[in-house]
Amino acid sequence: MKNVPQITPQEAAAFVKNGDTLLQGGFGMTGNPVHLMHALAETATKDLTFIGNNVGEPGLGGGRLLRNGQIRKMTGSFFTSNPEAVKAAQDGKVEYELIPQGTLAEAVRAGGAGIGGFYTVTSACTDIAKGKETKVINGQEMVFVPAIRGNVAFIRAWRADTAGNLQYRMTEQNFNRAFATAGDLVIAEVEEIVPVGGIAAENIHTQGCYIDYLVEAHTTLEELGSSGSVSKSKVVSEKRMNMARRALAELQKGDVVNLGIGIPTLVADLISPEHEVILHTENGMLGVGPAPADGGGAMDYPVNAGKIPVTALPGTSYFDSTDSFAMIRGGHVDTAVMGGLQVDAAGNLANWAVPGEPLLGVGGAMDLASGAKKLIITMMHTEKDGTSKIVQDCDLPLTALNAVDVLITDLAVFRFIEGQLTLTEIMPGFTLEEVRQKTAAIFKEDISG
Repeated sequence: MKNVPQITPQEAAAFVKNGDTLLQGGFGMTGNPVHLMHALAETATKDLTFIGNNVGEPGLGGGRLLRNGQIRKMTGSFFTSNPEAVKAAQDGKVEYELIPQGTLAEAVRAGGAGIGGFYTVTSACTDIAKGKETKVINGQEMVFVPAIRGNVAFIRAWRADTAGNLQYRMTEQNFNRAFATAGDLVIAEVEEIVPVGGIAAENIHTQGCYIDYLVEAHTTLEELGSSGSVSKSKVVSEKRMNMARRALAELQKGDVVNLGIGIPTLVADLISPEHEVILHTENGMLGVGPAPADGGGAMDYPVNAGKIPVTALPGTSYFDSTDSFAMIRGGHVDTAVMGGLQVDAAGNLANWAVPGEPLLGVGGAMDLASGAKKLIITMMHTEKDGTSKIVQDCDLPLTALNAVDVLITDLAVFRFIEGQLTLTEIMPGFTLEEVRQKTAAIFKEDISG
C-alpha cells in the first residue's frame, strides 16, 4: 500500500503556479478546503482560472483570492452567494463563465474519466448555450459540453488514511469526489488522518490512487460562513405561505421532490411524515428533514441547496453532485418546486437572471427544469410596480422551454393543459377580475371545479 505524503497548507499552496487552472471542491463553505485556499491567498500567485460551484463567501475560501486580485477568470454555477464575486464580474474586473450546476459536475467527472465531453438538454435554447455546438438527439436539441480538467485540485474530506483513501461526511461530498479525479495534481485537506485500515473499505468514497498529497487541518465554526448556524427566522407573509400550502397540495405520497430557493423552501416546513414525501437536494442528499431545532450548523448537520443546515430523516442517504444530477436528468425526481421571475403563455420559464441586476448564478435550475417529471413554479403574480410576471413571451433570459406544468401565484393557480395556459383556481381573497387585470398573458379559464 502506498504512503501519501503529508504536507502543510503552505507547502500545498506552493504547487499552484501563475496562470494555473485551480479546481476547488465544496458547496458554499461546506466541504470547502478553506485552509488550502487561505494559504494560497498568502502567496503572490496570480492569473488563476478558478473552477468551483461558487467563489466562497466574502473573505472566505475563494472569496479571499478574489479580494486579493489573484483570480483572472472564475468558472462556476452560482456566484450570487458572494456579492463581491458578482460585483467583480459586473465591473469587468474578472472574467467569468456560468455553467449549470449539474453540467459543471458532469464536465469535471468526464475530465477525470478520460471522456472528451457530452451532450445534454440542460441549457438548450438559452443564453448559456450561445456560441456552443448543438445537436438534435432523439428529437431534442442538446448542447455539447467539453470535459473540464485542472492543473491542481484542492478538495476537502472528513477523514483520510495514510494511503490517501478518503471518507466524506454528510453533504460534504458535493463536488469533491469529481474534482478529486480531474486535477493533474490533487491535494486533499482532511479533518483527520488515520492508519491504513482505519476506514472500513465500504466507507471509502475516493480511492487513494487519485490523491497526491494530504493536509490535516481542522475546520472551525467561523470557516463555515453562512452555514455555521441556522439563521433566525424571518417573518413570512401570508401570501407566501398560501403559495407554499398550495404547492404542498400538488405533491403525492411517495414523490421524490426537489425544493428550490425562496418560496419553495417554505414547503419543507409544512411537510409532515404523513405526507410521505422524500425531499431531494441537489448538493447530495435524499431524505431532507426540517432545520435543526437547536440552531446548529454545518459542523453537526448536513446542508440543503440554500446552504442552510437541515436534519436527516430515517432512511436518508448522501451522495455527490454527479450522482445527484444523474437522478435529476435521468427522470428520478418526480417534482421540482421552483421560484420564477417570469412564466409565459407557452410554459417557458425565466428564473435566473435580470440584466443589470446583481443576480449571477444559474445553479441547478436549468437541470431541474428540464429533468424533473413535473415542474411547479411559485412566484408573486406581479412585480412591486404592478408589472405582470405572467407574460405572453418571456423577455428575461430563459431557464427552460415549455417546461412549466403548474404555476402558483399569490392570486391564482394556472396549469398548462394541452400546452395552453389555463386558469384553474383563484386564491382566497382575490377575484377573477383582479387576475384578468394583472395577467399580461392570454389564458383560458377553467375554474368550474
